[in-house]
Amino acid sequence: MSKQEEKKLFIQTLGCQMNDTDSQHIIAELKEHKNYSTTDNMEEADLIIINTCSVREKPVSKLFSEIGQFNVKKKENAKIGVCGCTASHLGKDIMKRAPYVDFVLGARNISKIKDVVDKKGAVEIDIDYDDSTYQFAQSGHNLYKTSVNISIGCDKKCTFCIVPATRGDEISIPTEMIVEQVKKDVAKGAKEVTLLGQNVNSYGKRFSDKREKTSFTKLLQEVSKIEGLERIRFTSPHPLHMDDEFIEEFAKNPKISKCIHMPLQSGSTSILKAMKRGYSKEGFIKRAKKIREMVPDVRITTDIIVAFPGETEEDFQDTIDVIKEVKFDQIFNFKYSPRPNTEALELKDLEIPDEIGSKRLIDVIELHKEHQSELMDLNIGKTVTVLFDSLKPNGEVSGFTDNYCQVFVKGSDELLGKLVDVKITDATRTALKGDVVN
Repeated sequence: MSKQEEKKLFIQTLGCQMNDTDSQHIIAELKEHKNYSTTDNMEEADLIIINTCSVREKPVSKLFSEIGQFNVKKKENAKIGVCGCTASHLGKDIMKRAPYVDFVLGARNISKIKDVVDKKGAVEIDIDYDDSTYQFAQSGHNLYKTSVNISIGCDKKCTFCIVPATRGDEISIPTEMIVEQVKKDVAKGAKEVTLLGQNVNSYGKRFSDKREKTSFTKLLQEVSKIEGLERIRFTSPHPLHMDDEFIEEFAKNPKISKCIHMPLQSGSTSILKAMKRGYSKEGFIKRAKKIREMVPDVRITTDIIVAFPGETEEDFQDTIDVIKEVKFDQIFNFKYSPRPNTEALELKDLEIPDEIGSKRLIDVIELHKEHQSELMDLNIGKTVTVLFDSLKPNGEVSGFTDNYCQVFVKGSDELLGKLVDVKITDATRTALKGDVVN
């Protein structure tokens, strides 16, 4: 195909890091097979794609106003596609509500993008579709960091979560495919990889080819053997499956970033039971304490949902107790959002009034701000190792420490892609500043 026939793709990604990786797959596939290059200007695009999230209600309601605006502003004959989790659960209804949408592609069907892009009216949303062994075209996203999916789908049945209904049952991607992908990215300059899955700890329980089971710990060991790879991150693990073998590997393996996401959701054992999370308040605290004891510099991040149906004031105070006990380094806070195809929809009679939910959310946010300031100030005076990956317009360069805290220093692009010692001189609630140690 000649250069004159090159087409422009504008893609908007909503939601989680897995969605971001899916978008990179879409970009790479369309570049390889359909001669698309990306543009940041929607109005010059030949193809506009929205890769959607349906975890909460607000992004879904926003979708139709977004694609309506795109339809008004797009150039003549430009196509619009809707991909991702919202595509999975709304399917053909998207085209009924927005007939100018050209195709709909579910989160479990990303490998079909080259087949549907020129097929007006295509709807591919099969949540049982298996592309776990599909070899995606090579992405050229971030030179110094890469992310690799290690599984698709989720076998958990958390009562608040729509993901199993949009991404299907869990299937692990073969270990050798993951290792080979990371090796390719490292050869192109990547120093850090993030391993992605809805529940990374359950990796290796089921493969398409019925091969022998393995474990996430063994995968971590295999990936850490890759020469030139400096850091391994992963998200998200499930607190229920953080066994001793996993925690010991996390603690002792020098390549594993000492930041771990432990989604609490609620501090109340009774609410956790209603959510079908599988662990108790005490069990969660015990795991978090063990990790902090074994890894003194660890940063622990979490997700918290307030106002789940039936949450009493006592239940909420249990969540506050856990926040005070663990002192999370980062909290992603949410007010409960009813989602279709979830068991929690049956709890309508127990829904919490909006004003109470909003107050509880504010209480969590304010308490967390106190802890953030306290924890970040502890870094002042320390010397940390930073992998720099971003040049800022104000003459600063930013990167992340081993425990994934963002650091800014004065510097040039000569620092990019390098692991550099930095002495921390200042701290805010969300980032650190320092000077390069020569």
